[in-house]
Amino acid sequence: MKTIYRSAVLMLPLLASLGSCSKYLDVNVTPNNPTVVPPSVLLPTVQVGTAFANANELNRFASTIMQQLAGAANSPATYDIYQTNGADFGNQWRFELYGGALVNAQQIITIATASNSPAYTGIAKIMKAYDFAMTTDVWGDIPYSQALQGEAAPQPRVDKQEDIYKGNQAQNIQSLFDLVREGLADLDKTSTTVPGNDDVIYKGNLVKWRQAGNTLLLKLANTISRKEPALAKQVIDQVITSGQYIKSNADDLNVTFGASVGSRDPRYEYTVVSSFRDDIILSTRYLNLLQNLKDPRLATFFTKPAANYVTRDNGERGTLPAVATWSRYGPYVTGANGEGPVRLLTNFQRAFILAESALTLKTAGDPQALYTEGIQASMALAGQTPAQIDAYLAANPSVATLTGTDAQKLEQIITQKYIAFTGNGLELWNDWRRTGYPTQLPAQNAAGIDATRPVRAVYISTENERNPNFENPAPQSNVKVWWDVD
Repeated sequence: MKTIYRSAVLMLPLLASLGSCSKYLDVNVTPNNPTVVPPSVLLPTVQVGTAFANANELNRFASTIMQQLAGAANSPATYDIYQTNGADFGNQWRFELYGGALVNAQQIITIATASNSPAYTGIAKIMKAYDFAMTTDVWGDIPYSQALQGEAAPQPRVDKQEDIYKGNQAQNIQSLFDLVREGLADLDKTSTTVPGNDDVIYKGNLVKWRQAGNTLLLKLANTISRKEPALAKQVIDQVITSGQYIKSNADDLNVTFGASVGSRDPRYEYTVVSSFRDDIILSTRYLNLLQNLKDPRLATFFTKPAANYVTRDNGERGTLPAVATWSRYGPYVTGANGEGPVRLLTNFQRAFILAESALTLKTAGDPQALYTEGIQASMALAGQTPAQIDAYLAANPSVATLTGTDAQKLEQIITQKYIAFTGNGLELWNDWRRTGYPTQLPAQNAAGIDATRPVRAVYISTENERNPNFENPAPQSNVKVWWDVD
């Protein structure tokens, strides 16, 4: 397989040239990693690199198998019928995650520690935890505690996902929760240097970083809540007590890209301008869901170049409609000119997590009020005014009001979270694996392993071959990750 990527020397990750590849989109960011550079130079590469990894090929995959998009050609057409293997996502593993955002976060921690700059180490540890969570949620057991050490650990141990989330003192594995808490503690220390405009997310506002770090704790706890409800409740209770978490859309952890060639959101590139723009189309199933709910966000989420929305059913084969008529991601996802943003941690997400935990774990808060808050926050992001939101909820009580059994209420919460996270397929996939919601029929012509939707990505073949610590034979796409108990 030909791998095409571009290095950006001491710059923000840039969109690479798009080239042919048999199994995945060759769009990569991989900053060169000098041994000593200021944290202010590395910080934007971590932030933008994280967003790029989230929104690039992993999003095409997850949004397709989760039936917001349908595959029309190339890799998405195979994802759509659940076919995936160890040739997928090599660029995402090697360049966007381990060789990009993660290694640069670790360099910030090392360099900023030496220069007594805990403001930088705090942010880097929060971002590092987000990136490792993204990686383990996709692949399961991964190199973690011994990763990012270069020649000191060329074949790092593959840690169990349970140990990555919960920690394992005997094996010197720090939990993701403790990594975030360590970052939060660093933010409270006196720092020789502090970020400013080099922080492309919050411009050095450490109060907002504390809120984001605590919201990340909520996300991590929510991910494992079906497997470890007691631990999840403990973490969520602590965050609620702290009162420091994202509470408004203005506090969202978003990464905004540029609007010029080489700096745009990858979703804009593969939706609007690249040779891969005709690989994905709005799913008929997702259109039906939004229209059945009379959801006003539809017109913002997706385009309508023709008289009606033009879609394709998941797994459908046969003649495609004229590409000029296709419904694709709209400006809400891609930005008008490619600026995005990529939404990583949001106010609506926090509200839906707390609604779910209040319902299922009996944490503080009213599930109905928190659920309503999540819908309102999402609709506001999509351009709806408070009056329009109130009118929609009043006219659609089956959406507005949690009803039925706890399981039925949970389905309502997750369905609205699924809609709100349009454009972030990994969050959709995580929630479906955790809860089984939203309920979806298999794609037409489903193939893959047992014709079942993937519940993990298959390890990268080259990584599996070079590192004997990987499980052999490698688990296939039908083997659940540790926290997936649905």
